[in-house]
Amino acid sequence: MRKAKWVAAAAGVVLLVAGCGSNGGSEKGGSSSSGSVSAGASGGSGAGGGEELSADDVKQEIETAATGAGLQQDPAADQVPAGTEQCMVMWNADGKKAADPKKSYTETVAALGKEGWKEGQSIDQAGTTIKSLNKGTWVLKAHNMGALKLVMFIATDSKPACGEALKSVAPPKTS
Repeated sequence: MRKAKWVAAAAGVVLLVAGCGSNGGSEKGGSSSSGSVSAGASGGSGAGGGEELSADDVKQEIETAATGAGLQQDPAADQVPAGTEQCMVMWNADGKKAADPKKSYTETVAALGKEGWKEGQSIDQAGTTIKSLNKGTWVLKAHNMGALKLVMFIATDSKPACGEALKSVAPPKTS
């Protein structure tokens, strides 16, 4: 299961680094489009209206929303790759401990919306839901892989310096 989480996380990094679906649109039903998010494209700035969000701020917002919705963090989950700690946040829920992982996922996304995260593109396909949320320069991909009871939140900072840091750890693209 640990390997499945890493594969899913790596796929999320590739999507975020490549800009796939990060245009903040509201497409539904499994379609995706390409684009990229510039620092100002995602709306408001940080937590206090004028300050920028740090990785710690983002992690705290995800953790507060997720635990408030009944999810517990998986202590055995993979961490972000070395060198990306200020640019990426991964929060993996222990879906087996949640009474209803899908409901908790939905409630977490709603709670993040109340904290200023703006919902963008959503993909629902084969029992998996991936929602894109934006706040300041951060792009958050919220994953619910229903049958696997796998719920994860992967956020990346879209600042140019972070883009370079994330590209350096992303798996190579295949044609």
